[in-house]
This record gives sequence, structure tokens and C-alpha cells, in this order.
Amino acid sequence: MVASVIDGVALRGLVACVPERRETVDDLAARFGEDAARKVAKATGIEARRLVPPHQCTSDLGEAAARRLLDGLGWDAGTVDLLVMVTQTHDRIMPASGFRLHHRLGLGRQAAVMDLTLGCSGYVYGLWTASAMLKAAGGGRALLVAGDTTSRVLDPNDRAVAPLFGDAAAATALELDEAAAPIAFTLGSDGAGAPYLTVPGGALREPDAPAHLFMDGTQVFAFTLREVPASVRAALDLAGWTMDGVDHFVLHQANAQMIRHLAQKLGAAPAQTVVGLAEYGNTSSASIPLALASELGGRLRSARARLLLSGFGVGWSWGSVALATGPLAVCGTMQIDAAGNPVADTVVDAGEDPAKSADDAGGPANGAGGPAHSAGQ
Repeated sequence: MVASVIDGVALRGLVACVPERRETVDDLAARFGEDAARKVAKATGIEARRLVPPHQCTSDLGEAAARRLLDGLGWDAGTVDLLVMVTQTHDRIMPASGFRLHHRLGLGRQAAVMDLTLGCSGYVYGLWTASAMLKAAGGGRALLVAGDTTSRVLDPNDRAVAPLFGDAAAATALELDEAAAPIAFTLGSDGAGAPYLTVPGGALREPDAPAHLFMDGTQVFAFTLREVPASVRAALDLAGWTMDGVDHFVLHQANAQMIRHLAQKLGAAPAQTVVGLAEYGNTSSASIPLALASELGGRLRSARARLLLSGFGVGWSWGSVALATGPLAVCGTMQIDAAGNPVADTVVDAGEDPAKSADDAGGPANGAGGPAHSAGQ
């Protein structure tokens, strides 16, 4: 296990972006039958998911989120020194999607770009990578863009995976700050898990096979219970925290039952445990920042919070991080239509009236998913 503490790096803001199209349990019932669709929703807590149209990619969602974040922070794109993009659903085999995003955002030639091909652990790995690179290079500012359009690699008639996964991307702003509290990371991997969560076709090994996601749910659940609790406890120990001192416990949003089971195993109270997947499903590397933006946006804009984040999945790969952050200058969610135009925005900038933002977006100020939910609600 990698254990790493990085000081002097602060989170400045976070924006998550989802596509406008919403597929509900009723839509699934028409495809799989009423009983099957309701059974999945009850077991997972997933009532709806956001899905991109066929021409839209992760970089499109990431670009919208990053533009909104930069605008809200008042950062000129030329002041960003590092872009880290985390995704498994790249626009093309090459070049890496981060370079296309670099150009479209208008970042400067001095900015370094790195892509990480990671899934559900990707946001934690991305935070670690971006923070470590900022510290090592002495650069001032970084953008971390994490997201996936997993619907593009699903067989829509596969009831084992089609009802579970949605599309999203999130942009996070980081900046060197000597006064920032240390961030404690623990990271681990086990490549023996590769066959159990995979898209075997469509790439160079099996180019003629369909690019469809396969998941062995039993193996995923067993892996999660085996590795995640130890990772979380190690991050808490590294930070010198106890679970009682954590304000919000945000796990990868795979399904509500798994989140609650892990929280109980770790001794996290329902009020500490964030469950924010009902409207979005499993959004892979975007699930943790999307939950932060949609469920905790108001809290993170107004106050400091101790967060314990843990991502885990494909690889096998897992990572946990303990960090204290806030108030954030910018935090919230947005939606884009099929043409990439913003159609709803609950992002609230520093000094902006949250009620006005909610009125403009046609929804509550906490996020596109509505008011915050804890595991006890």
C-alpha cells in the first residue's frame, strides 16, 4: 500500500456536469419488465441516470465543467500549470483526451498534461497525482478533470449493467497554498481482479469483439469488503483522525446498499454518510466529486469540512483520502444539452445569492439532484 501525505495544496472549487437526457426506472421497465426494473432500483437505490447522446464524449462534459469552474473562480486559463484528466472512456485511442481538452480550454503551452486511465478509484488517484505534481514542480494551479461516459460501452439490453451506470464529469481546481492542511492518501492495487470488471472488446487485443462492459457483481462486492475498510482506516490513521472527527464520509457511489454496508462496517454514522446516486447511478471516476457537488455543495461553499473519500473498482484499484477543505469559492452541478450548451446550473460562486442560482436553474441550490441525502434518510 502506498501511504502519502502532501501539504501545501488547497482545493479551490468543484463543478460537476451531467448530460440533460434522463433515463428512469419507468424507461427500464419498458425494456426489462416492471418487476425486474423495480427490483434493481430497490437493491441499488438508483432511480434514474443521465446519458450522453451518441456523439458526446467525456471531454465534452469535462470541458463544460472546467469552463464553468474557471469562470466562477475568475482564473484565466493561461494561469493553469497542470491538467490531469482521469477517464476510461477516451475520445480516441490517441491522443489522450487531456490534450484535446487542453486546446479547447485555451490552456497555455507551459501547462503539463497527464491522462490517467482509471475508473472508480480515479478521483482519489487524480487528487494524489495532481497534488504531488504541483508540489514537485512548484507550479501554482492545477485542474483535475475526472469522468466517464460509461453508457457508450454498455449493451443496453444487458440487465446486469445497463440499469446501473450513468455519465458525468467533474472539474476540480487545486492551488499551492502554504497554509493548506496536509492531505493523507492511501492507495492500492491488485491486477488479479482485471477479468471481473472489464470491457474486453473494441481495443487492440480483441478489436472485432463488441466494446461492452462485463461486471461480475459478486466478485466486485467481495473485493470491496476485503480491501476498502482497511484503506479507509489507514487514511484516517495517517491523518491522525478518528471516524467521529469526520464530517462527511463519501464513498464511490456504486450502489446504496454497498455504501451503507461499508459505512456500518467502518462505524460511520448515517448522518456522516453521503448517498447521492439516486438521480445519477454509478458514474465511475466522477461519482465522488458529483456526490460532493450535488449533495454537499451548500456546506462546502459556506464552511470548512473534514472529508473522508474512498474510491474502488476496476483493476482492482482502490484509494482513500482524508482532507479538510472549504469554504470553496465555487461548488455545484450543471447540465448540458446534446449540443453542449448549458441548460441548468446550480453552481454558486463566491458572493452569489444561492437562492438566485436555484431560481435560474429551476431547482434547489444544493445541486441538480436536489437536497442533500444522508444514509439515514
